[in-house]
Amino acid sequence: MKRELDILITAFIFFTRIPLKTIGEYKEENLNRCTRYFPIVGWFVGAVSFLVFYLCSFLFSPTISVSFSILVGILITGAFHEDGLGDVFDGFGGGWTKTKILNIMKDSRLGTYGTLALVFMMLLKFYALSELVLYFSGQWVFLFLVFVNYHTTSRVAGIIVSFLIPYSREDESSKSKPLAKSFTWKEVVMVLLFGGIPFVFLIDYSSLYLLIIPVLMSVVVYARYYFMKWIDGYTGDCLGAVEQFSELFFLLSLLALCKFI
Repeated sequence: MKRELDILITAFIFFTRIPLKTIGEYKEENLNRCTRYFPIVGWFVGAVSFLVFYLCSFLFSPTISVSFSILVGILITGAFHEDGLGDVFDGFGGGWTKTKILNIMKDSRLGTYGTLALVFMMLLKFYALSELVLYFSGQWVFLFLVFVNYHTTSRVAGIIVSFLIPYSREDESSKSKPLAKSFTWKEVVMVLLFGGIPFVFLIDYSSLYLLIIPVLMSVVVYARYYFMKWIDGYTGDCLGAVEQFSELFFLLSLLALCKFI
């Protein structure tokens, strides 16, 4: 139990800005194992984001409340995934070889491709989530499940990509390198288990929501194909981009399904 708690805390230390280093024992080997608890980080970020939305809704309009909820999610993670999205668009937009793409992604500066990707991603997520909260206005339990699930399933999608293809960088300088060394059946089973629990409660409202799964899997399959084609694997930035696209496609799929329910 102590070891698993340390691994869980490591997941929060690595994937969020929550200061937990004084509580758990941080070990690099735990970083490789902590992928199993990545969906639980999604539970937490989604729950806090919903809480902020719920409290703000007593003072502001739904759209302003959604803005604050998205902002809080970014603050909790330190824009970890958004940074990956920007780097991926800069790298793949400006590079035509594996080496060039990887070098651009490692550059801390944000370019035109990354800026445009972040702007459009934020706008689309904002409008999709705003329409959902307006459509399901007052259905607080369902909206809570929406917030938790779109943060959780997107993280599952990102981790699945890391299970399917090798790590691309050959050097040890990347902060995500320890995450990519190996995984066991425990990581696979626990990722799917923790990612699936909140989704079970969501599909209890309608079995049509199961259609979201093939949509997210298409994101995973295409990401696998695209990253293997250009850089022979993935990097931490690639997983961040997959997470962001999965968030967006989850919200858009849910919004589209509302037309049939």
